[in-house]
Amino acid sequence: MFPYCFIQQHSILDVDEMQYITHPLIKEKKIERRSYQISIAATALIKNTLVIIPTGLGKTVIALLVIASRLLNKEGKALVLAPTKPLVEQHANFFRECLKLDPDKIVALSGEVKPEKRVELWENAKLVVSTPQVIENDLIASRISLKDVIHITFDEAHRAVGNYPYVFIAKEYLKQSKDPLILAITASPGSDVERIKEVVENLAIEEIEIRTEHSRDVKPYVHEKEIEWIKVEMPKELEELKEAFEKVLEVRYKKLERMGFSVRNLSKKELLALQETLQVEAVETNQNELFEALSILAEIMKVMHGIELIETQGLDALKQYLKKLIAEGKSRGGSKAAKSLINDPLFKEAVVKAIKCKVEHPKIKKLKEVVVDQLKRNKDSRIIVFTNFRDTADVLARKLNKLIPTSKFVGQASRFDDKGMRQKEQVEVLEKFRKGEIKILVATSVGEEGLDIPSTDLVVFYEAVPSEIRAIQRKGRTGRSREGRIVVLITKGTRDEGYYWASIRKERMMYDKLYELKEKLRSVTKNKTQSSLRSFVEDLKMQKLTIFVDSREAKSGIVKHLYELGVDVKIKNLEVADYVVSDRVAIERKTVEDFVESLISKERLFDQLLRLKNSYQKPLLIIEGESLYKKNVHPNAIRGAIAAIAVDLGIPIIYTPNSKETAEFIVAIAKREQEIKDRQVSLHAGKTKRSLKEQQEYVVSAISDIGPVIAKNLLDKFKTIEKIATASEEELRKTPKVGKKTAEKIRKLMTTPYEEAEFIFE
Repeated sequence: MFPYCFIQQHSILDVDEMQYITHPLIKEKKIERRSYQISIAATALIKNTLVIIPTGLGKTVIALLVIASRLLNKEGKALVLAPTKPLVEQHANFFRECLKLDPDKIVALSGEVKPEKRVELWENAKLVVSTPQVIENDLIASRISLKDVIHITFDEAHRAVGNYPYVFIAKEYLKQSKDPLILAITASPGSDVERIKEVVENLAIEEIEIRTEHSRDVKPYVHEKEIEWIKVEMPKELEELKEAFEKVLEVRYKKLERMGFSVRNLSKKELLALQETLQVEAVETNQNELFEALSILAEIMKVMHGIELIETQGLDALKQYLKKLIAEGKSRGGSKAAKSLINDPLFKEAVVKAIKCKVEHPKIKKLKEVVVDQLKRNKDSRIIVFTNFRDTADVLARKLNKLIPTSKFVGQASRFDDKGMRQKEQVEVLEKFRKGEIKILVATSVGEEGLDIPSTDLVVFYEAVPSEIRAIQRKGRTGRSREGRIVVLITKGTRDEGYYWASIRKERMMYDKLYELKEKLRSVTKNKTQSSLRSFVEDLKMQKLTIFVDSREAKSGIVKHLYELGVDVKIKNLEVADYVVSDRVAIERKTVEDFVESLISKERLFDQLLRLKNSYQKPLLIIEGESLYKKNVHPNAIRGAIAAIAVDLGIPIIYTPNSKETAEFIVAIAKREQEIKDRQVSLHAGKTKRSLKEQQEYVVSAISDIGPVIAKNLLDKFKTIEKIATASEEELRKTPKVGKKTAEKIRKLMTTPYEEAEFIFE
């Protein structure tokens, strides 16, 4: 029987010619009645549905209609997932404004809420709005269950690929919920058909609802959008500067050609693919020539990025980039490519030319003309200028602010010497934009996805974008409540033109593939996807094993894999080990990068392993990654470290290619210990038979900066701990590997009175 909902049994109010939805759980005169939203919601109440609809046409309203109906007709709670905290807060406020629920029953969760408080909020809520990382972590830690969740909305659903938390949550939801229903919403899932299929499969989608601004039932609610493509000529000075950097490229092209690689006409995407292929081959064969080719390829990509900035952004963005590149080249940890570039006379010459060049990119002048013209048309206009780069956003915001009240609008992450905007700052800027105190926002990609930026009269693409997803999201920022205008600035004869046509082509391709996939889904037996996924999940079930995991490993993919394999994961702050699988077996895990870095930075890897050995009878080390031998560390250093761990410490080493294999290895060991050997899981278990010699080594190695090697050297020389304690600095320094600082620390430890020690800090 069709569920009781707003479509069948509620009349529509006619107020000032605007019709509103009425529903027992939706506040009066809050939601305008739009036929396409009702039609989509009707489908989404019957099947797991992927809704693809441009930004600005009410994706969240569709979710509201479905959630209201489910909460009215079913016992349980609803969950809305959104990728960022600002989006979570925005959605929570929207639902509080529109739903006839106690506001305290609509809760917003993020990582800033403590786990204990999250559990309490979850238990008492009727509607939870959360970031997916929080729900994933709480599911793995068994703090929450999805058993009583009767509906999940996946906002920005195009993210449901790979290891993104949406994938894990969807699988667990279908396994746990008594009555699951999924709504996935996005402005664009992309043109890659395999990616679209992955989203559909990962979210168990049974139906796809597609609307564009040209759809018959959408057109009455969409205002006209005037689209202009404004082309500008590249100034002679910038052309000459571009040629200077192209000379730097030419030298590197020829170097690669002599090595057998031709990359002159490859796109950025093709260069990245080649780089990935060469990286694998170089690691496998350990050929110096391939490592050299990789470094040259990296140099080419850095220079190409500079040229792109000259073509599409201008000098300010270029100079900021060069400043960062030179800083990288001069730093100790900088890449070989950056170091090579800053020492190249041709590159230095090009940088000097850039510094001396004073011409402004013509886009800036054209942008000023466009915004001034718009404000002449309508002095109350709101304008958003989109750009790909933060440096450009800073420059444009400063220049436009001299004419018109302007603010940049960027993400929260901070990079290099560039601070991001805190959520509070973002909210304040948007509020000023709404009130008209700010007329122009200069936004990076944070303004494209999801955030409720007030409707604008003019959207300017400072540069074209090759991504159909981003293009659709940008265009959706205008024409919401009145006619809108879109301006795309293009530098003639540059990649600007290529990017623009690429986005148009990909957008058309995306809709073609979506309609094709929609038809294929309809031919599939009802609920087949969901039932097959349920069967798959059931097959994964196994006898519950218990594994203790250190909290620092909680964000690794391993923990998620353990949970999916049916393990009872207990996350704790472990003093030793990353994973404890029994009273005698504990595991330290290092990625290849971590292991090699510990050798470079002289981190106390051996101290960690010694404490592991002294705490558990059967310690193990897992090294995870494709190749242990990295170009910045000599293979003999790595072999020596492995030999010391295996022979001197007697700790077995297991190699795994990835986190999935690591998890399966850990489960295999836990299964052997807990099921076959019938051993219990115990934290901080001491070895049943620790020799006195090992205890002596443990005591001495506990001194700051003394690892197992120096501890053994000291005991070999002085024979007893007592003699080490009474030895002078001079005597201590005669021990191999004991220098002046280490000798001083030992003497300070052995001679400082206890009551004075609290005032002395290392």
